[in-house]
Amino acid sequence: MARTLALVLAGATAFAAAPAVAGPVPSLVSGPGPGSGRAVAEKAVTYRVTAPFQQHAQGVRAGYKPDRYCVLDRAGGTGALGYPHFNHAYDNSTDPAKPTALFYEDDGLGGKRLVGVQWTVHDRDQDLKTDDDRPRMFGVPFKGPHRGNFPGQPVHYTLHLWLWKKNPRGEFTTYNPAVTCLPGTTRPQPRPST
Repeated sequence: MARTLALVLAGATAFAAAPAVAGPVPSLVSGPGPGSGRAVAEKAVTYRVTAPFQQHAQGVRAGYKPDRYCVLDRAGGTGALGYPHFNHAYDNSTDPAKPTALFYEDDGLGGKRLVGVQWTVHDRDQDLKTDDDRPRMFGVPFKGPHRGNFPGQPVHYTLHLWLWKKNPRGEFTTYNPAVTCLPGTTRPQPRPST
């Protein structure tokens, strides 16, 4: 992880220090994909800003409110999000320095370890059938639109980024099979009515 962070930061530093050029910028620097120079620089910003949140208390002090439950893949697949911590002041942010949510997992020592981040942008027309306002970050389109996950949450788009724990399914995949929820840490399911 340290080597990956060093490479990302070195790439971002080189990108930021590159001289301004007249005319078209090479696609390596300005391309729209996740490997472009811009996407690398944006990820470096997210690494830098979220690095202090490796200490769980720092994330909470920064305004990220913890959910007491660990979130599993709702579709019954393998993987989890971990414990979401939301800062709704950053809803609708597409700023790499202002993710809406941080995700933590149990560290095995009674604490929490940062594993990923998420951005949430509300759907402009609140219609699940349209997506003409789908945002992009890091050269990747957000997923959605999705129904709200809790009462009052609008229809929205999300983008997950697994910066701090590798996701074998890809760094922008919603659930991470390498993240687990300990027994008894997930939200209790409603009992069927009789």
